[in-house]
Amino acid sequence: MWYLCVFYHRLLDYRKPEVESLADLFGAFEDKQNPDFATQNRALEWRLPKHHHPDSPFHFVNLPSEDVARNIANRSILVKGIYELWGEGSSYEELKEAVTSYPDERKLPYLESESTFKITVDSFGKVMSLHEQKTRIWGLSYIPFKGQVNLKNPDHNFWLMETDDNATTNGLPPVVHRRIFFGREVGGADRKLIPTYQLKSRTYLGPTAMDAEMAFLMANQAQAAPGKLVYDPFVGTGSILVSAAHFGAMTMGADIDIRVVRDGRGPDCNVWSNFKQYGLPMPIALLRADNNLPPWRHGLKEVFDAIICDPPYGVRAGGRKSGGRKLLKGIVGPYTVPDDKRADHIPSTAPYSLLECVHDLLDLAARMLVMGGRLVFFYPVLREDDSVGDHFPEHPCFKLVATSEQILSSRYSRVLLTMVKTSSYTEELALAARIKHLEFKENHTKWLENGNLHSSVFSPADIESGDLKVSKESKPKYRGKYV
Repeated sequence: MWYLCVFYHRLLDYRKPEVESLADLFGAFEDKQNPDFATQNRALEWRLPKHHHPDSPFHFVNLPSEDVARNIANRSILVKGIYELWGEGSSYEELKEAVTSYPDERKLPYLESESTFKITVDSFGKVMSLHEQKTRIWGLSYIPFKGQVNLKNPDHNFWLMETDDNATTNGLPPVVHRRIFFGREVGGADRKLIPTYQLKSRTYLGPTAMDAEMAFLMANQAQAAPGKLVYDPFVGTGSILVSAAHFGAMTMGADIDIRVVRDGRGPDCNVWSNFKQYGLPMPIALLRADNNLPPWRHGLKEVFDAIICDPPYGVRAGGRKSGGRKLLKGIVGPYTVPDDKRADHIPSTAPYSLLECVHDLLDLAARMLVMGGRLVFFYPVLREDDSVGDHFPEHPCFKLVATSEQILSSRYSRVLLTMVKTSSYTEELALAARIKHLEFKENHTKWLENGNLHSSVFSPADIESGDLKVSKESKPKYRGKYV
């Protein structure tokens, strides 16, 4: 059945991938005739309302049931609401005709005298006064509501939504003609989630802590849910694991800096206190571990249901691996830490290039994820370099199912990659992955190989005729710096 899906006007590239990941989580792609078989094409049908731009917050989506639609809407971060559309039109006369002709067997169960209801008037591209909202509600008198009005806790929510025309777009996506929608709310997002988990109120916070909204989006892409084990190999202060734990997943993390995972800023200000703050289940474990020298015993594999992380790529923090420069260059030999200094010893580390970091991450995920498990991570892109923006790391064990770009500056953006494990890990596939990694390394520019993204992002840009030289076509201004 087709539903009207209304998005918040934020993070436009992330909207459909989030909905499709949640649709997969809630069984939208299962074959009812054969429960053990899931369709290979895990993509929903989408279409736009008449005269709407692709970046419009209004989309129609085809979902198998109302339960699936409700589950998606209630959990999503970017979906404002999903609605059973009773009618639409470019004028209120057209809307009346459409609503009147909508089948009675679909309308009447929600208009009975025993039920309560509420009508909300909303608009996109303009602001309506309270008087205008009341006038539009009274204009719906042709709908035979028999129940009582309840503004606080109604049985049924109805929405009247109106878009402005292109005469006053206010910097929003262009709409050629005004469009009016009326429908019954199936489900809606809980936006109280974001202010509750906002970073400024977090007990333990670091310079690279993931924004709460983005962390929840990553958890949705990874399909975090009760009974699943989620791992973050670059855990830091635990922001990503907090979002996964909120959705009921068991969590586990690791970081190369033992001071972060063990000490924090004291007994009441550490990674564990972030979970206590929200009353969430504690992580199963927090390890001091180097992703370049993984601590897992030989033969251990397929443990995690999802791996979610933000790898260090050298803008706010550079990657580090064990060994130290002198040890890796062979200037000094391996050493043994005396027993009396083991408790407070901080191992020496060396720079960890982005390419090496990504290769190790893919190898870890290929070995440790269950079949069908998800790897969700950010990958940096210099927008001047088309070869980087159009080519992402690959692995024969994975299928790339979603890419969502977030523009951070005129030169730099990051892309959220979502990969699904489709093949079991073998030594042959590990060798094939190594070959792909070498090809990937050869095809990339020097800044990626050296991990020197910071200087590439913040060095002075080339100037031509007073404008920044950016080879990629700039996105429309109405997308805004946050979208």
